[in-house]
Amino acid sequence: MSINLKKGDRFDLKKKEPALKKAMIGLGWDPVPGHNLDLDVSVFMVGANGKLPADEFFVFYNNLKSPDGAVQHTGDSRQGLEEGDDEIILVNLDLISPQVQELIFVATIYEANARAQHFGLLHHAYIRLVDVDTNREVLRFPLQDDFEKYVGMEFGRLQRQDHGWVFTASGVGSAQELEGYVNRYA
Repeated sequence: MSINLKKGDRFDLKKKEPALKKAMIGLGWDPVPGHNLDLDVSVFMVGANGKLPADEFFVFYNNLKSPDGAVQHTGDSRQGLEEGDDEIILVNLDLISPQVQELIFVATIYEANARAQHFGLLHHAYIRLVDVDTNREVLRFPLQDDFEKYVGMEFGRLQRQDHGWVFTASGVGSAQELEGYVNRYA
């Protein structure tokens, strides 16, 4: 049975899902009727210093796979109109480079400022984690807040702990487009 998280909740994968090795991270959203937004999902694989160990550890629509082979983006969905997950990231926890301490899952609206678009034009946004081997949803974090001011959103984080990985439901909005996140973590 899937666990629904709230903003700030943490889920210890090693304790609660010790057999989990391969995860599918699905992000989904529905545009408010009459609006067409192009969201881009990115993963920043950062070290203990909060920075990318190398540019290739930034996984997004122009770099679909991390250099360690642990994280793979399945491609950009430009409409977000499909049922279910709009963009998917595959993660093999055993392959993540030891220099990576955290995976940060971010969605930004393409050309948001130029198009006067923001996350308030979306509803039913969520991030979920699925065990690939069993095809079972482990957890889901539905965004509840009003994000009208924001064009970027940190949905969640996978953080390396001494004993394994912990997922944190973030739900932190930003007035920065993708370039702002790149500048923060590069």
